[in-house]
Amino acid sequence: MSYLKFDKTLLINLEESLTREVLRTNRKGAYHCTTIVDCNTRKYHGLLVMPVPRLDDDHHVLLSSLDETVVQHGAGFNLGLHKYGGGTFSPNGHKYIREYTMETVPRTVYRVGGVVLSKEKIFSHTDNQILIKYTLLDAHSETTLRFRPFLAFRSVKELTHVNGSADQSYREIPNGIKVCMYPGYPELHMQFNQPPKFVYEPCWYHGIEYPKEQERGYPYQEDLFVPGYFELPIRKGESVVFCAGDILREHLSGLPGFFDSEVAERTPRSSFYNCLKNSIRQLLYNPGGEDLYMLAGYPWFKVRARDLFIAMPGAWLCTDEKDVFERLMQTAIPAVQAFMRYGRNDPVIREIDEPDVLLWMVWCIQQYRLKAGPEETGERYGALVGEIIEYLVAQQHPNLKWTDNGLVYSDGRRKPVTWMNSMVNGLPVIPRSGYIVEFNALWYNALKFYREEMKGDAPAEIVDRIVRALETSFPTTFVNRYNYLFDYVDGPNRDWSVRPNMVIALACIHSPLTRVQKRAALDIVTRELLTPKGLRSLSPKSEGYRPNCFGPQHERDLAYHQGAVWPWLTGPYLTAYLSLFGQSGVSFTERIMISLEEEMSLHCIGALSEIYDGNPPFAGRGAFSFATSIAAVLDVIDQLKSYNVE
Repeated sequence: MSYLKFDKTLLINLEESLTREVLRTNRKGAYHCTTIVDCNTRKYHGLLVMPVPRLDDDHHVLLSSLDETVVQHGAGFNLGLHKYGGGTFSPNGHKYIREYTMETVPRTVYRVGGVVLSKEKIFSHTDNQILIKYTLLDAHSETTLRFRPFLAFRSVKELTHVNGSADQSYREIPNGIKVCMYPGYPELHMQFNQPPKFVYEPCWYHGIEYPKEQERGYPYQEDLFVPGYFELPIRKGESVVFCAGDILREHLSGLPGFFDSEVAERTPRSSFYNCLKNSIRQLLYNPGGEDLYMLAGYPWFKVRARDLFIAMPGAWLCTDEKDVFERLMQTAIPAVQAFMRYGRNDPVIREIDEPDVLLWMVWCIQQYRLKAGPEETGERYGALVGEIIEYLVAQQHPNLKWTDNGLVYSDGRRKPVTWMNSMVNGLPVIPRSGYIVEFNALWYNALKFYREEMKGDAPAEIVDRIVRALETSFPTTFVNRYNYLFDYVDGPNRDWSVRPNMVIALACIHSPLTRVQKRAALDIVTRELLTPKGLRSLSPKSEGYRPNCFGPQHERDLAYHQGAVWPWLTGPYLTAYLSLFGQSGVSFTERIMISLEEEMSLHCIGALSEIYDGNPPFAGRGAFSFATSIAAVLDVIDQLKSYNVE
């Protein structure tokens, strides 16, 4: 039985099926994404969505969808599904679906009278190509398949409408056609493994709607162009493979074999762990050359420095892919050094100048040491850690300065400097500024790691003096009379809000807090912030709590860090919990993992979302596949292995 299987009852219920999305990517940043019933509900959805660097830095939807029609005895049964105005869905192809599985690749089985047809989809690892394999499992009379491609040729941030600028022409190529609707775009090649009949019948389909965009307060209606349709006969037991991409394919008769070879390389989504492992691999990004990156999430995030270093250990060290970790570091190190030495930001790894990025990088290397050992870590990254510590001790960072009490200070009043970075009207929603709790926890951890384990060459006297000062000033500054930690302290201003950032101080290997202080703070986090999907960004008891992160942009920005649940915080929370309670904390940790495993069949299938609502039913929001969320859970699963828990 498939781990991820959806039956007819769920599939024909559009309230349920349209909330479940499927993502497939390659390492060039291109992807395919839609719902499990192949009805696009976002402007980001499409069969082929890819970067077009000559135009801009965005992704672009070239091929939005492909409507299939089963033709028998001259009657056509359309398997497509689109939403139009007034809540109308057409042509209601979902009513023919019998099951949907994702054991290795997405597979839909349709039944139309006596016809049973399966559809399997893969996205090429190496090229910007979507491949769809149709197999006629059963039929009692002659059967023809008809395909109508819906073209968009637009940015994922825009919508397209009927216009006179669109090039509606096509050119024949082996077993298909190629089109290009606007200058600057690549040609879209649509081909089959056998010669089809193409009927040129240009038509605009008006008023297709995307309910997710409507929910988010954006324009949500567009028109899509269909140049005509392909027809191919198909016999019982036969397979037809459709391919769409930005390059011309040769050796088309070998497409079924190529499809099967690509499938063989996939890791089956046969367990919680395998689903997460697949999803994190989908975030790798290799635009060209040797440089390898990891995207922060799909569908709209790019490479972000903080997310990169937070996610790397769980994503790659905890999945026994140390070589991927090392390749990512090989790409990141020159970018970090260019910032430290020349003040230069990297064009691909964004936000490298944020104050805590260097501290997270040291933390990331510390996690590597736990897996690779001190000798290899020192050889690979010892000089880098030394350079980072020397840079920070010398007060060279523009917005991270240590003071006489050893604590580091950042100015975040006008511009957000932490991961809680939402803004409204040009100002931070949460102006975290001054002594920020996780910055100082990571600062202490980095200094102790450097002096005790990396044995660097920075001025030992200064480093030791800062460490000694922090051991007194950190608990004095942050531990309040209610036994949890202030989120930030800026002069006389202390943020009494109960927020989850304190768990980073509890989880660091080197912490200036006592065990009693950790236990007391963890108890409050558990009581006020813990949900089945992670930690709330703000306690319901604190002023300004907004649990539901939906609606227009303004409303979402206000709720983003004011109550929304962030799964990535599950990592440091459970790390702290297991370090305090050991074996007796395993069953509690397992229960949280079971709750998160439920998400494998919700929202984006096999992945974890960026955020969830702060109140039941904890609906998934934001980016539907998020690196730090996935990596945090992989990290916890790896920790459970040390307790002989699968």
